[in-house]
Amino acid sequence: MMKIATLAALVGTATAFAPSAPNMAASTTALNAEMSKSLPFLTNPKNTDGLIGSVGFDPLGWSDMWDIKWLQEAEIKHGRVSMLATVGFVTSQFITLPMFADLQCDDSNAVPSAIGMSGMMQIIAFAGAEEWRTNKGKITMADMFEDPDRVPGDLGWATERLDGKTEEEVNRLKLQEIKNGRLAMLAIGGMIHHNFVTGVPLL
Repeated sequence: MMKIATLAALVGTATAFAPSAPNMAASTTALNAEMSKSLPFLTNPKNTDGLIGSVGFDPLGWSDMWDIKWLQEAEIKHGRVSMLATVGFVTSQFITLPMFADLQCDDSNAVPSAIGMSGMMQIIAFAGAEEWRTNKGKITMADMFEDPDRVPGDLGWATERLDGKTEEEVNRLKLQEIKNGRLAMLAIGGMIHHNFVTGVPLL
């Protein structure tokens, strides 16, 4: 009887250290998961599938946390502002409007300081008012897209330029805007840091 009890105890101890059987279902799911086109070491963010300009880039998983339309709107608007900013950053080095002749700055990074707080607040107030106007007062994530037909980035401006174009042609123009906006966001960041690091004007 003692021998049987001892043998049972040894078998139980050995079983405790034996490797557990792998979870085949989980392993198969992980292997079959579609990987991101832009970041092939991460899984593809499914909420970005089918979006114009999407290459599966969402390393922080924002598309799983927030309204995808809100994120699209943010990207498009930042891209538009950055395209204007890159042009303005270079232009201000060479062209000064007569009423701002005493505010000429070789370094575009110094312009906010030259304008002063009151001037900067005017710009911010105007931008906020325009945001409010174009969105009819709906400027939060909770209410901006209450209308299911509201398309991210569509403010009803110059839409007549799309008349007569096919869906493919319209989508090509949208893709061009998104790509140029993404490039401009990188460009204005590089321009600002160039002046900041080197201490000399961009051109």
